[in-house]
Amino acid sequence: MKIVVIGGTGLIGSNLVNKLRQLGHEVSAASPSSGVNTITGEGLSEVLAGAEVVVDVSNSPSFEDQAVLEFFQTSTRNLLEAEATAGVKHHVALSVVGTDRLQGSGYFRAKLVQENLIKDSSIPYSILRATQFFEFVGAIANSGIVDGKTHLPPALFQPIASEDVVLALVKVVAGSPLEGTLEVAGPERIQMDEIVRRYLSIMQDHREVVTDDDAPYFGVVINDQSLTASEDAMIGKMSYQDWISDPANQR
Repeated sequence: MKIVVIGGTGLIGSNLVNKLRQLGHEVSAASPSSGVNTITGEGLSEVLAGAEVVVDVSNSPSFEDQAVLEFFQTSTRNLLEAEATAGVKHHVALSVVGTDRLQGSGYFRAKLVQENLIKDSSIPYSILRATQFFEFVGAIANSGIVDGKTHLPPALFQPIASEDVVLALVKVVAGSPLEGTLEVAGPERIQMDEIVRRYLSIMQDHREVVTDDDAPYFGVVINDQSLTASEDAMIGKMSYQDWISDPANQR
């Protein structure tokens, strides 16, 4: 099966490309560095020729409200139009658990626009919403810095190893279009402030973590339901402790 991975050189994309190739698929890793630009449309018709499945794991280079909205609107529209012309049979997109619950955030508003464009298109689709990657915990720690201390809420979330997200994507790609949304999450619900304390301790970073119910998560106040998955979500196998215990992840 010919598969095109948009964003195929990033954390998720590069691993997904390798996994799909190991399974015998013909896979193109599409990104601006390979001459495929979903914003300008450059290279799209060429890379999509003969493709049966397109997997979009790309992300905006800027998280500023207007920039991220323009990225997902333009990229998704151009991609879906090119797919329709090429006769693509399945569009798979990676999104985020809680997207519809966190509309106070410009990023999540943009992701919901992306999801709705996919749903309104003529291309059979599957949307996989994932929780935050373990690799993202360091960025969460840095996001809450106020006067040298990291302020974070004690809200539960359900982070996941990026490897488990890739395995979930492989299953979705191998199946028929869902014409709907599926969630994938880590095996544990963990307080955000607590996991960051563990992370900073392992990194030998002595910043104090201040527990604050009102501390925003990238501009949005969250609760225990904001970033946790539904009961019918796919669940990854790797725990955070197992992941962070690997020296390769301690950087």
